[in-house]
Amino acid sequence: MSPSAQDSGPADEGTLVQSTLPLWRRLLAQRPTQVGAVLIGLLLLIAIPAPFLTAYDPLRANNPQFLPPLSGDHYLGTTAIGRDLFSAIAYGGRISLALGVSVALLSTLIGLLVGSISGYLGGWVDDVLMRFTELFIVIPRFFLALVVVAIFGRSIVNIVVVLALLSWPPVARVVRAQYLTLKEREFVLAARVIGQPTGRIIAREILPNALAPAIVLGSLQVSQAILLEASLAFLGLGDPDLPSWGNLLVDAQRFLGSAPWMVFFPGLAITVSVVGFNLIGDGLARALDPRTGARFQG
Repeated sequence: MSPSAQDSGPADEGTLVQSTLPLWRRLLAQRPTQVGAVLIGLLLLIAIPAPFLTAYDPLRANNPQFLPPLSGDHYLGTTAIGRDLFSAIAYGGRISLALGVSVALLSTLIGLLVGSISGYLGGWVDDVLMRFTELFIVIPRFFLALVVVAIFGRSIVNIVVVLALLSWPPVARVVRAQYLTLKEREFVLAARVIGQPTGRIIAREILPNALAPAIVLGSLQVSQAILLEASLAFLGLGDPDLPSWGNLLVDAQRFLGSAPWMVFFPGLAITVSVVGFNLIGDGLARALDPRTGARFQG
């Protein structure tokens, strides 16, 4: 028996038991994940059934203006132009959450593609792709987003594409580092010996073992995308035809003193979403921590 095995005690036994659990059970066992899931769940309970929770159109301004919260059927009050605030936040949750998830998925896919090719092939391919990645890193992301959205338009599709194209470099660098380490492991060398194609080795042999840090970064990208969209909307570059939380803050900024609820509730929704997704990312990092022997299981 090795010395490390002899020295292992009850604490190590608990770690070993945890490492054999499926990923979803390890994830749900993390306190940050539990809190984050509750916060995001509350937002989803408002956003998904929005048509059944409110009869007001979030874009129609046909209600009395500046009604405070709990004014009849207007649970959160109304805006300066007579929109029902609860309706706008509920429908806006659909837009903001969908945007954040879409940006995270797209940026993670781009980062996985660039990082895996760069790390596995190495050589001049690695040099070219990493210099290209560093170019996106050194450019201020928010200001470049301002310029691109101002030039190509403020539609939600343009915003998703722009934010995704500006968010992939961290994922690419982390995935590249994983591939540089894993491509010299025995199971990869064995796959080369038996003649497996390069694409299969990259996608089937190495990728499942390099996904953990990319998933963690992807979960954090959701909250960053929501914040960036809110910042763009606050500067007047959000999609004017959609009731996102950022657009609500734009409408409310002039009335912070006279109608603070117009700022408080959209700001609270953004804060809850950002904290929730960050906590889920923290839980993912703990569940996938290699020191616990974490690995993908069914």
